[in-house]
Amino acid sequence: MVVSSISPQTELSAKPPHWIPNNPTLFRYQALFLKASDTQNLLPAGVEKFLRGLTNSLMVSTITTVVCVVVGSMAAYALSRLTVPGRKQFLFGILGSQMLPVFVIIIPLNLMMQQYKLIDTRHGLILLYSGFLLPTVIWIMHGYFLTLPRELEEAAMIDGCSRLSAFLKVIIPLSGPGVVAVSAFAFLSAWNEFFMALIFTASNAKTITVVVTEFSSQFGTDYGLMATGGVIGSIPPLLLAFLLQKYIVAGLTAGAVKG
Repeated sequence: MVVSSISPQTELSAKPPHWIPNNPTLFRYQALFLKASDTQNLLPAGVEKFLRGLTNSLMVSTITTVVCVVVGSMAAYALSRLTVPGRKQFLFGILGSQMLPVFVIIIPLNLMMQQYKLIDTRHGLILLYSGFLLPTVIWIMHGYFLTLPRELEEAAMIDGCSRLSAFLKVIIPLSGPGVVAVSAFAFLSAWNEFFMALIFTASNAKTITVVVTEFSSQFGTDYGLMATGGVIGSIPPLLLAFLLQKYIVAGLTAGAVKG
């Protein structure tokens, strides 16, 4: 993708193909970020939508992550510490729901989204993504909370903390790797999601994964510009993975010790 993004259009179709471009150019990056004038009239009209799509992806992914981590952690804590009727059945139920392909329920979802006027809105995507990611977040955090001894929060409650206060002041700080792991998982899943963003957005709420596929013009598909968008869209997930790799591995493996 990097080579294609900096290669002139003539070199993209050269035969035989070569890895190192003879005349590398940053014109496509300038067009996406600086909205440079298209003197050759070859760039597709979707360029001006790229920054909006990038903003939508950042907002939707970030808010989805916050919702999933907050709600999922509290639900997982309740399931791991409190006496909840049908706890095991509920856990296996939410795990089984992850085996249901989204294609099966896409028509009912579309009808519901239309009924509540959530089509082509950011909060509509946030609700969809949160609903699909919460079961996995709950399952991971539930397994992680089981590895923490109950005596820690019991000691805090003896010292005057309420159940909620003990959860916020004792359990959450000790669950740092688990929280980071599910946060990275939720963000990456929401950032990379394509199918629902394609179905439930039209113009205002399109994410970067959908916008990149629309780089076409009357001259055909601009694969160089698609590669440029792919490179830019890959930067946040790569940075997140490199910076949080240690915590992601620790959080995911710790939650698998007990269950």
